[in-house]
Amino acid sequence: MEKLLEEFSIGLFFWQTVLFLALLFLLRKFAWKPILNAVNEREEGIKNALDSAEKAKLEMENLQADNQKLLKEARAEREVMLKEARDIKNKMIEDAKGEAQTEANKMITQAQAAIESEKKAAIAELKSQVADLSLEIAEKVVRTELSNKDKQLKLVETMLGEKSLN
Repeated sequence: MEKLLEEFSIGLFFWQTVLFLALLFLLRKFAWKPILNAVNEREEGIKNALDSAEKAKLEMENLQADNQKLLKEARAEREVMLKEARDIKNKMIEDAKGEAQTEANKMITQAQAAIESEKKAAIAELKSQVADLSLEIAEKVVRTELSNKDKQLKLVETMLGEKSLN
């Protein structure tokens, strides 16, 4: 420090000060403006980027809310469709049961009618066979009764006697 004070020169100090002020003037005129402009542009760019990021964040939140809303609506619609499908299935089952019951009742009625007609046919055939057997038996009885002449005369007299009584 002493050495600086011993070698100090006012002329040199003046010229250094003039050169320093000129350098400051030149820097201010030609360097500070571009540097400040670059810094301001960078600051604007950062602000714009932050604003864009904030807008993107808000848009993303809106999209997520819309997605949640759409998912909720889709789930509700799916539930409605499943309920309708279950209702249609139950209706089809009930209709099928009703048709089956109707068809079963119809078949039972037809079977009962068929049984009744078969029963009547069987009774008619049985009556026919009984009548045929009765005729055969009566014919055999009459043959045996009328095979003898005395018996024939006695039968004619009995019939005539019954006829006159009536």
